Amino acid sequence: MDLQVIARAGNAFQQGLTAAQIAAMCARAFGRHARLGTAVELGLGMYNTTYRIEVDGTPVILRVAPEPARQFRTERELMRNELAALPYLAPIAGMLPRTLAADFTHQLLGRDYLFQTMLPGIPGPDALPTYPREHWAPYFRQVGAITRAIHDVEGPAYGPVAGPHHDTWSGALLAAFADAAADLEDCGLDAADVRAVAEHLRTDRALLDGAGGPRLLHGDLWTVNLMFAPGAPEPTVTGVLDGDRAWWGDPAADWTIRMVNSKPDRLPFWDTYGQQQPTPDSARRYLYYQARHLYAMRLERHRLGRAGDDTYAQLGNVLDRLAV
Repeated sequence: MDLQVIARAGNAFQQGLTAAQIAAMCARAFGRHARLGTAVELGLGMYNTTYRIEVDGTPVILRVAPEPARQFRTERELMRNELAALPYLAPIAGMLPRTLAADFTHQLLGRDYLFQTMLPGIPGPDALPTYPREHWAPYFRQVGAITRAIHDVEGPAYGPVAGPHHDTWSGALLAAFADAAADLEDCGLDAADVRAVAEHLRTDRALLDGAGGPRLLHGDLWTVNLMFAPGAPEPTVTGVLDGDRAWWGDPAADWTIRMVNSKPDRLPFWDTYGQQQPTPDSARRYLYYQARHLYAMRLERHRLGRAGDDTYAQLGNVLDRLAV
């Protein structure tokens, strides 16, 4: 096997595999007589370690989760959560990669891993910038339609699809904030603002529980997790990746909604998703959703070793508005 790796520091969060490990994983998944060609480590993802491998002449994707000890409470067993969410993503099944094999036994490697089909197309970060920004409206409309199809799926409870589940939306959010605060403190970061938001949330439990029944949230649906048709006259989404952060909850809490609301040129999203009529209650609920995105960004930036963190100022602004 010709293994091509990405050079990483020894303490990097993403840890690569040896050729022998990959060969053993492929033998378990595809049989010991499978012919292995080039294995190339891909660098687009920031959580799992990902490879494109030729197996019997066909490219497949291998995704390997971090070791359990390296996972935050808020990111525990995400790969298992993604598999649990797949049946509920049936409305967009034709856009998803197919799972070929999964191994959570830790017999070959002390990490979860799975093999998937390789989706055709060009990754969003490479494809979308090739179109002038004023021509991105079709892209936003497609994302609106995809998100609407996902959000229309009703769930049995609140929280991560694989659990733990909660009877109320406020209960799921309180558990998430508690885990995030503990993660931040384990990293030596100040979590006082996250705990302060949780105190407001306890007061607003009835408000949060008025958001409606649990709906499916993708959790990370945006450009980086989309594939595009090559050479199309306008940006055309052909594939959706990485549903590992799927949740049951209020659709307004989804990452996609946060991204749409962050810039005015993304308004075509609502043409296909459906126009929203904000209310004082929904606006206050959205402050808690902003806080959830901000603590997730803080943890990710710390994990990736990125300098500078404006989430404290932004979360301070959220707290000021919650105090009104």
